[in-house]
Amino acid sequence: MGSNRIRKVVIAGGGTAGWIAASALAYQLRDQIEVTLVESSKIATVGVGEATVPPVRNFNRFMNIDEQEFLRAVAGTFKLAISFENFVRPGHRYIHPFGNTGKGTLVAGFQQYWLESLRRGMKSDLGNFSLEAMAALEDKFALTENPEINYAYHMDAALYVEFLRKKFERYGIKRIEGMIKEVRQNPDSGYIESLLLDDGQVIEGDLFIDCTGFRGLLIEQTLKTGYEDWNNWLPCDRAIAVQTRSVDPSPVPYTRAIAHEAGWRWHIPVQHRVGCGLVYDSRYMSDDEARAKLLHDVGAEPVRDPWQVKFRTGRRLKAWNKNVVALGLASGFIEPLESTSIHLAMSAVMLLVELFPSEGIPDSLVKRYNDVCRGELEHVRDFITLHYHANKREEKMWKDCREMSLPDSLQIRIDAWRDRAHVWKDQGELFATTSWMHVFLGQEVMPTQHHPVTRELSDNDLRRLLDSIRGPIDRILPLMPVQQEFIDRYCKSPDGIWDMHRLG
Repeated sequence: MGSNRIRKVVIAGGGTAGWIAASALAYQLRDQIEVTLVESSKIATVGVGEATVPPVRNFNRFMNIDEQEFLRAVAGTFKLAISFENFVRPGHRYIHPFGNTGKGTLVAGFQQYWLESLRRGMKSDLGNFSLEAMAALEDKFALTENPEINYAYHMDAALYVEFLRKKFERYGIKRIEGMIKEVRQNPDSGYIESLLLDDGQVIEGDLFIDCTGFRGLLIEQTLKTGYEDWNNWLPCDRAIAVQTRSVDPSPVPYTRAIAHEAGWRWHIPVQHRVGCGLVYDSRYMSDDEARAKLLHDVGAEPVRDPWQVKFRTGRRLKAWNKNVVALGLASGFIEPLESTSIHLAMSAVMLLVELFPSEGIPDSLVKRYNDVCRGELEHVRDFITLHYHANKREEKMWKDCREMSLPDSLQIRIDAWRDRAHVWKDQGELFATTSWMHVFLGQEVMPTQHHPVTRELSDNDLRRLLDSIRGPIDRILPLMPVQQEFIDRYCKSPDGIWDMHRLG
């Protein structure tokens, strides 16, 4: 255990993860610590993550960020779901919506009753019982209360960094422009004591946050923490990203994930442009082929040249090692198929604030932090692996994914679903039971049976249950505007007031 009080926190690297960490620590701990962020404009950030998941709103509340101010600053749009296209086979599509789908009981989730209704010949689509799915399919958005709508955002990541800096730098964040030339350690403990910059400055600290991206300057190059590779489950290792002009009159309220022969492509609309990218397995598609395919498929004029990102999926063996906490890409990487990168950085920072070692670094807090971070990453890994594994495509990469040996934790979930349509969410997991349910059924992983308690309902009672869920959705959906209208009147209005912004 370290014996000194943690007063000086040094963040190595900027970008989204760096400024999330600096802002949260400075805002929450105020006068108790000094926060210094070292970044260099000479080092390019990855800058491809622009879609989020609903817990981003928890972080905004944690930071007392006003939603309308935030949306105006980051050119934000609303996100209700992810549209998965061609993942099962070319031409196939399903929606993974946020929010609740239907109503279950203490012993049987809604999927059990829905499956029973199908058995009895009551035809319907699972998405009919999700307001988010129905609104996404019609490109609509509004803030609703009965039922309450669940949503995330699309945002410009570069504008988000600017927003955080302008809003939270006044809480004492000291930003230093410079390249890190040397990392200096205590010869006895191995703890990092200071960073030597290329201009000769020495930045001393008690706790260091590594936000230096894939290279992991502190956590890996200095502390040799080690890395667990997940490429055997998540085969893609490269991406080509580009930004294009908007061609649609209203941005769609969902992220598009479109599978191709060697990976998939994303499409993320913000207010002033669209973020696009092609994720691929370099064993089955060359860099030149990927670039050409992306520019051909985006269907709009690029506003900047494409750029490439090479990555290695996996995680550091320890996210917290000695007095270094790795965040963002420095802690590990799971490809952006379910838009989890920004969430994982926010979640880790909130956990660090919760466990902040103000009087030294006890092993108990380090272990707790590492256990929680590992569990969250493995949960996300399993969920994304499911999208690759459960496919019926004929290309070599997809066949390999279909035949691969799965993590035990994922195989257990698949078996439980196949055997009795059972899904669950453990404490600290990101994806809810409805998410697993939509992806299982969307990827055509069908259960062999469902819960027998559903057979106790009469046909009339089962119909009434389904109608009670559909009723509020069918009532609200026609009242909802298309997303662009909502953005124009809610996000851009000076007073932020719109008399129809809450329906229900």
